[in-house]
Amino acid sequence: METRRSTKHAVVVGAGIGGLTTALALGRTGWRVTVLERAAAIGEIGAGIQLSPNGVRVLSSLGVLDRLLPTTFRPEAVEMRLGRSGRRVFRIELAGTAVRRWGAPYLHVHRADLLDALLAATADSGLDITLRTGSAVRGYEQDPERVTAVLDSGERVGGSLLVGADGIHSVIRDRMLGAGEPRFTGHVAWRVTVPVERLGHDVPPPTACLWVGEGRHAITYRLRGGALANLVAVVERDAWRGESWTERGTRQDALADFEGWHPTVTTVLREADAHYRWALFDREPLENWTDGRVALLGDACHPMLPYLAQGATMAIEDAQVLADRLEAQRLETQGLEAQGLERPGDVPRALRSYAAIRQPRTARVQAGSRENGRRFHQDGRFAHVPLWFLGTLAPHVYHRRLDWLYGHRVP
Repeated sequence: METRRSTKHAVVVGAGIGGLTTALALGRTGWRVTVLERAAAIGEIGAGIQLSPNGVRVLSSLGVLDRLLPTTFRPEAVEMRLGRSGRRVFRIELAGTAVRRWGAPYLHVHRADLLDALLAATADSGLDITLRTGSAVRGYEQDPERVTAVLDSGERVGGSLLVGADGIHSVIRDRMLGAGEPRFTGHVAWRVTVPVERLGHDVPPPTACLWVGEGRHAITYRLRGGALANLVAVVERDAWRGESWTERGTRQDALADFEGWHPTVTTVLREADAHYRWALFDREPLENWTDGRVALLGDACHPMLPYLAQGATMAIEDAQVLADRLEAQRLETQGLEAQGLERPGDVPRALRSYAAIRQPRTARVQAGSRENGRRFHQDGRFAHVPLWFLGTLAPHVYHRRLDWLYGHRVP
């Protein structure tokens, strides 16, 4: 099938989950898209992510879910256990409830598998999407009619829209708003994956399992149909320099941080081949996400702490809302659009609408993630009584408290 060249050209900076989802959402609404990725190749450090129903529904609407499902794991429940003894605090059914209540499954997926599914979807013959690796962007320039990405090489790539989906160290954000200093949360996360065949009797349960303790916590779940165990283990630190989730640590240090913890946690740490340390930094919500024909998306404008497992999903939601608002603006000016034209203010107006929709929601998720980070690091006798009550005596209340998050539907 021959692709018809669109007069609408979007430049997306960053080929992570947010950037590729944006390219796909825009491509499916008729945009020609160029994705500029700094790295020489698309690749990810091995890690799992949790996709809640609000994000899964978007992936389904974009034609990604069918490609992704064979690689996923569907947890039976969400549960909490005490980190040292392994005693269960609560267990709440999730697999059936997610579909019945929120309209889509709750999935665990390897980040690389999600990227592969998005890449495959963007490569469909009907979409005019070009991915360029080794294309580092240093800034942008614009006038009322056009925006241009300026690459480190001096090359210039112009279009009618530029999306900064270039992550927590966003060059586009810094160009728009100036460099901002993040705040170290005092938390550092270990991230590992291990084939379950290595773990013997210490395989993590088939759930999204939170292990809590004083000054530290861990989360275990399975990936790739249950064949791979994923662990994120968070410990408190007084200070840290450098904001990266690809820094390597040692098995010895990881085990020392969780000495005396339940064998399900320590066995995964012991059997892992690589131990990555992710220092967790926080940023206050940005007041401004747009500059004329430029918009920020995902971690570039609302980096998420991992304690609500919403980082990837918020970027996926962003992408769909951005494409929806641009399409709505197009329909309002359909007469001009048929001629390949647009009013000068159409794109900036759509971007402002996108930001106005997304900012309150992402700020609420950021706040909820912060609160969970504080709550998880408790180990007193009565510290988790409220959660025990919700999980054991009133699971319907627990589910209802998540309706705003998992039941949310993008416009």
